[in-house]
Order: sequence, then structure tokens, then C-alpha cells
Amino acid sequence: MTKENFLKLVDRVRQGSASDQDIRLYHIWFSKFQSLSEWNDAELGNADELKSVIEHRINEQIDTRLPDKITRRLWTRFAAAASIVMCISFGGYYFLHKHQSEQTAYYKNDILPGHNQATLTLANGKKIILIKGLSGTLAQQGNTLIGVNGQSAIAYTAAGTNANLSVSYNTLSTAVGEQSPYPLLLADGTKVWLNAQSSITFPTAFNGKERIVRITGEALFEVAHNADHPFKVQTEKQTIEDIGTTFNVNAYVDEPTTKTTLIEGKVKVNGMFLEPGQQSDGSHINAVNTRRYTAWRNGDFYFENDNIQTVMRQLSRWYNIEINYEGDITTNKFYAQISRSKNISAILHILENTKGVHFKIEGRRVTVIE
Repeated sequence: MTKENFLKLVDRVRQGSASDQDIRLYHIWFSKFQSLSEWNDAELGNADELKSVIEHRINEQIDTRLPDKITRRLWTRFAAAASIVMCISFGGYYFLHKHQSEQTAYYKNDILPGHNQATLTLANGKKIILIKGLSGTLAQQGNTLIGVNGQSAIAYTAAGTNANLSVSYNTLSTAVGEQSPYPLLLADGTKVWLNAQSSITFPTAFNGKERIVRITGEALFEVAHNADHPFKVQTEKQTIEDIGTTFNVNAYVDEPTTKTTLIEGKVKVNGMFLEPGQQSDGSHINAVNTRRYTAWRNGDFYFENDNIQTVMRQLSRWYNIEINYEGDITTNKFYAQISRSKNISAILHILENTKGVHFKIEGRRVTVIE
């Protein structure tokens, strides 16, 4: 890439006319040059200041513009810094450009992202499809009312005294390519978010000594703590007990292990206590970056040192696709934070630009090519 072409890229980003490919390339360059020992604040400008501009222009895609004088000064400094990186540390653009025509050939069709929808199955088998825009009471189970409350949650509210509550079990579930459009607010005040291809089975009211729910797939919990009535989450391989907590549980059957990640508070997993920032597979405890395991709730994929199989399993659940592998499977690790609102072609382009891997889309089948 020539200096002239690079400066044109900078100008496109500054003017808000950059393509998705321009933006991805720009992200890569910034992460590279920000960590360089050659960076010099006095000569090139403050890195944090530049990053703020970049994040506003690229990550948030803000249409408003900075004063032209400030913008010109910042972007001129950035161009100088990034051109250094282009020369000394980043050879990936050649690879990206070299295979651009091949990428176009692979993507003869595209696949839309998943959507916000879930199914609530009542005790009598009746199913209620949950989509955005619902309001008011949806159903009644015994003495418990089910409806969309003012906090935009599917809420279970007791309509009688605790002694008279009739308890039955409901299930909230999502299919492949779905994410619940509302958090679930259980009768005890616990809030639950449900990822794609997941389910939670729960009582309409909690009358016993313990509050027990069961999940498959992935769910994020904000538990209303009550020491006298422990809250427990059961999966096929783990029992998680709340001790005043926000935590994420990944219990997909196609994942090698079930992972419980603690965000706040404290939990006990199969008898082992976790502190915030720790994760358990039921046998061991490790320190982790919790953002990696909660990004889905905010509409993002977050890959951090993940192999291609882990990445593709996540994509398959959101885009409802079949995954095939052709030739040797890459051993590269992937790092990226990408919006789940993108079509799959945009996700695959980002992965291709990051590492030496290619993809082919045929119907709802995606083939990974080394």
C-alpha cells in the first residue's frame, strides 16, 4: 500500500465515508502503532487523544464532526504514526489485498444475523412468541401474572400471598439464530438474559427452601440474593449456587466444558468458591477476562485467543449455519470484538484479514479453508 493510498484512507475515515474494510484495516493499524516503542507523544500527539477520535469515528460511527482545525491536526499526526507502522510492523495488508478477488469469489451469497425472539412455554404447553414491542399481561399461571413490565422485562409477579401461590414450571427458550428480546425477571427478582440456542426452566413462584432453575446453552444471571433461600442453577455438568452475584453460565452441549464466569459477588460451583474475574469448568478455577464471556448480552462477539473451531461454533449458533472444514485446520488464535448485527460475510472478512484463513458460503453452509 503506497503512502498516497494510505493518506486517502485516512481522509475517508475522517470524512465518514470509509468502507467496512477501511475501518477494519484502520483498527488493526491503531492497535499496532499504539504499542510501538517508536511512539512519541511530543512528535506524534497523545495516543489516548487519538484513540478517542478513532473510537468516535469508527466504533461508534458518529456523524457529527470535530472542529476542522483540531481534526486536521490529529489526523495528520495519526497518518505519520501509522505510516511508520506500515513500514516496520504490518505486512498483513499485502495478504489482504492479494486475496481480495478470491474473497469476492467465495461470497456469492450472504447470511443475515440472528434476531431478537424467544418462546415462552407455559405449564399447560401453551407457547407465547416473544418479540420486541409487547406490553401488558401475557398470561397467568396460578396466582402469578406474566407480562412485560416498565423495565422491558418478562416479569413474573405474585398476585396472591406466598402461602397461596400455586407453583408450576415454565420454560423460556431461544432457537439457533435467536436471542431473547427481553431479560426474564423471575418471581424472586432475579434477572436472566438468554443467548442463542438456550433455555431456562424455572418455577412461576419460589415457595421452598431453595430457588432452583435449570438451563441449557448460555445465560447471564443477576441474582436477587437471599441467604435463607439459596439460588441454584443446574446444568448437565454443574450446580452453581449464588452468594450475592452476577455470573454467566455457558453450558452448550457442543462445547468441551461448561464454564461459569463470575462478574460480581461470589458463587460456589460444584463446591468451589469463585471470586470476581474467575471462571470454573467444574473442576478447576482460572482468572479470565469477563468481557469475553458477557459481550453477547451487549450484541457483540468477543474472541480472545480462541481457535477457529471455538469461533465457528459461536457463529453457527447465531447465524444458523452448518460448518465444514476443508484441508488442514488453522492453528492460529483469533482476537476480535465484532458486532453481532453484521451479516456473516462481514464477520468472515474480518477473520480473513486477521489471520491466514478463508471461507466459502454455499447456502447455509460455511466452509473453512486453510
